[in-house]
Amino acid sequence: MEIYVGLVISFCLLIFSVLNNIFIGYMLIACWLLFTLIALKRGYTLKDIGRMSYGGGRQSFVVLKILVLIGAVIGIWMASGTIPAIVYYCLRYIIPVMPHIFALAVFLICCLTSLMIGTSFGTVSIVGIPLMIIARSGGVNLNIVAGAVIAGAYFGDRCSPMSSSAILVANLTKTNLFTNIRNMLYSSAVPFLLSLAFYYALSAVHPLKAISGNLPGELLKTFNIQAILLLPAILVLILSLCKVRIEISILIGILSASVLGMLIQNHQLKQVIDYLIFGFSLHGPSPLQGIISGGGIVSMLKTCVVVFVSCSLAGIFTGMKMFDNLQAALLGMRLTGHKLYGATSLVSIVTAAFGCNQTIAVVMTREIMQDCYDRLDSHQLALDLENTGIIICALIPWNIAALVPTTTMGVSAAGYIPYAFYLYILPVTYFIYTKYSSRAEHRRVDRG
Repeated sequence: MEIYVGLVISFCLLIFSVLNNIFIGYMLIACWLLFTLIALKRGYTLKDIGRMSYGGGRQSFVVLKILVLIGAVIGIWMASGTIPAIVYYCLRYIIPVMPHIFALAVFLICCLTSLMIGTSFGTVSIVGIPLMIIARSGGVNLNIVAGAVIAGAYFGDRCSPMSSSAILVANLTKTNLFTNIRNMLYSSAVPFLLSLAFYYALSAVHPLKAISGNLPGELLKTFNIQAILLLPAILVLILSLCKVRIEISILIGILSASVLGMLIQNHQLKQVIDYLIFGFSLHGPSPLQGIISGGGIVSMLKTCVVVFVSCSLAGIFTGMKMFDNLQAALLGMRLTGHKLYGATSLVSIVTAAFGCNQTIAVVMTREIMQDCYDRLDSHQLALDLENTGIIICALIPWNIAALVPTTTMGVSAAGYIPYAFYLYILPVTYFIYTKYSSRAEHRRVDRG
């Protein structure tokens, strides 16, 4: 009983944190302490709890490395002129032809980028930040743009052949990756079309307003803009397409931008190191002061705390075998069709909220639900995991799938949610599809 009380209290603390703009890490630490007390009451020793916490926290180390690199790459891409160059060329050659469909264009650009490179974090870093800079300068609601960026970023994170989450699901379910991708693309056709209509309508209501004609000039005056400054972003794209690990791709992006910053922007080595650690900011008054700034390893420290503590908390959940009773109860219900998918969705919401990590959420959901799918093709379990856990995580503000992109773009932790249309219309439409397709199947069986 105390476990359910602990879950309810933890969920309330997390919601309270988001609603009151309190650093989520404080509440996660409180949740960790709460479940430590529960574990002690259930007979576990402090040594057991430490081992469980470390076992879970250790799973975050790969993510922490990527977060540190993302902070560093943002800072040095700002300083070297890579991000200013992307913004400049977009303002000169792309934005003038699409100011009235800006939200739609943002969604499509992020869908294409994420489909090519297979990583949501990489998509946000490469194109999300420049698009947010343009949105700030053009007077567009930042929550709308952030929602379009995150929705587009997870379009490819879900179904790209290069996506680590797609590979993870295929490995967990022992299914063929490309069969899964075909199923995912089929199930996402209607949600994608609905998303296009949604962002087109948003664009009409919230168009990109006239950008100050001085912005390209200010960029040229502040930075030495040259086409070669696009090289770090191009390298990351090419390396990701070649299935090079994202941390290696980002590291090469950092090194190339550091060299270009010293050669073209005349930064000293000490300055480059400062930008990598503390981020970039302009000195002295400038119209770009609030537009071109941020990044740095330090900017990701709070996010790293959230990731590590959440993984440690998930380690306690796993060690205490908290969900064994739930697994048995679900198996006893003999769920099929839309009811099975609905149950998987609810479990995914819980694991995404309390696991705070896309990988943990998918692994825990699969462990809880896999026996319920024994009578079905394993590809059905893979598809249901992709249509629940993979994208639902990006709608939980304290889950790193959402926290990292919002932190990277410097936007509200929850304000983007109503505008991340693709992320919630896909589960809804797929639920409707499974409901009516199962009814049609029952009718065919009855007639037979």
